[in-house]
Amino acid sequence: MTKAQDLGRRGEEIARQYLTDHGWKILETNWRFSRAEVDIIAKDGQTLVFVEVKTRSSVYFGQPEEFVMEDKEKLLVGAASAYMEKIDHDWEIRFDIIGIIFHNEQHYELKHLPDAFFPGEW
Repeated sequence: MTKAQDLGRRGEEIARQYLTDHGWKILETNWRFSRAEVDIIAKDGQTLVFVEVKTRSSVYFGQPEEFVMEDKEKLLVGAASAYMEKIDHDWEIRFDIIGIIFHNEQHYELKHLPDAFFPGEW
């Protein structure tokens, strides 16, 4: 595993713990459909939430959440549709982004952006 992959996996662990600490129920992690991977699928109360986690070691090139581009959003929406069909979905959904700036194990910054984007905004 590369250093960037290690950083990404650690960021996903931090995000999962953050969501669990806030009472969310984690349903899936790293769920794949076609070319898409959803980092975290969880329930926030009765809302089904698809979470993209972006982790960086600095903000030199921008904030982590700025790296979720339109093509990634479209892939996430497609994966969400497949997941909803798989579980016979019948409740509200949302797309969130969690951006993490990871300095070390004891020091990181986490920014949670609920409703980060809406399908069809392109």
